[in-house]
Amino acid sequence: MRKFLVVLDDTRECLNAIRYAALRAAKTGGGVQVLGVIPATAIQHGMGVAEVMRAEAYERIEAHYEVFAKWMRDRPGIEPELVVREGEPATELLAQIHTDPEIGVVVLAAATENAGPGPLVTRLMREVASLPCTITIVPGDISRERLEQIT
Repeated sequence: MRKFLVVLDDTRECLNAIRYAALRAAKTGGGVQVLGVIPATAIQHGMGVAEVMRAEAYERIEAHYEVFAKWMRDRPGIEPELVVREGEPATELLAQIHTDPEIGVVVLAAATENAGPGPLVTRLMREVASLPCTITIVPGDISRERLEQIT
């Protein structure tokens, strides 16, 4: 099954990427894989403290994921898959793309600020020639109505 890979983070535009991935997957018979990344900087403490911080970070990602997963199950009827990795987000995104051969499309949302498209989009554009899948970049401030029209 072809999977749409989307990154779960705390950005506002993440919602548009998740919506797009779920709606496209539903219409094309695909699946959605949601990647949550625990930044290595968030757990650089002593061994016992690091394990607690890692567990807390995982719980935050899982709680955030469940909000979107419920919507995907209820609305477009998709059962998403959560993958949690630890490290630098762009590096872990690339690693996940190369790890799972069923990933057919990476869906990212461009940042809404005027400072550029965002670090993940920028990094993937540098690596695009070596990717085994396509990339879809969703405008970060596109309306929900317009997003539904184009999916």
